[in-house]
Amino acid sequence: MIQIPCIIFAGGKSSRMGEDKSLLPFGNSASLTQFQLSRLSKIFKNVYISCKDKSKFSFEADFIEDIKSNSTFAPTAGFVAIFKHLTCESFFALSVDSPFISEHEISRLIKEDSLDNDATIARTKSGLQPMCGIYHRSLEKKFINMLKEDNHKLSFLLKSSNTVFVDFEDEKSFLNLNHPHEYQEALQLI
Repeated sequence: MIQIPCIIFAGGKSSRMGEDKSLLPFGNSASLTQFQLSRLSKIFKNVYISCKDKSKFSFEADFIEDIKSNSTFAPTAGFVAIFKHLTCESFFALSVDSPFISEHEISRLIKEDSLDNDATIARTKSGLQPMCGIYHRSLEKKFINMLKEDNHKLSFLLKSSNTVFVDFEDEKSFLNLNHPHEYQEALQLI
């Protein structure tokens, strides 16, 4: 099992989906969040769920709530809460809406990571995948400043930090369920 913690980010607004995608049924699970928790718990020793309000979930898990910034649905506030909650030097971040990121992609990112990095992030032909990668505590102050400045551009942060980008050819693994048609496509693929 992978020792660094995994954080599933499930606090987004889901405006393009039209409903909270973290609660959509997926596979044999009652929700996409439960699906992710179940499969990632077989890969990582510790899995946490970053969210705005854990009461929306009907299952037990290790939640990290971001209750101080209810006005923003960007992951920046989640990162600040995670660094405050955990004592580890790094963690693996994955968006709840990326159900096809497998142990293969995760292992490659971990293999490419080092203590000298601020982050190790997946990249595909379509661009950076900032919600799939390893973040180090060295970025904590930058996240705090970004939150204070209401700046939520992860790509800018990553490009201006000591980030290693790991290239992946397979775009299907990185399918994000942002729109209803992507959710329907994912249901067919599962």
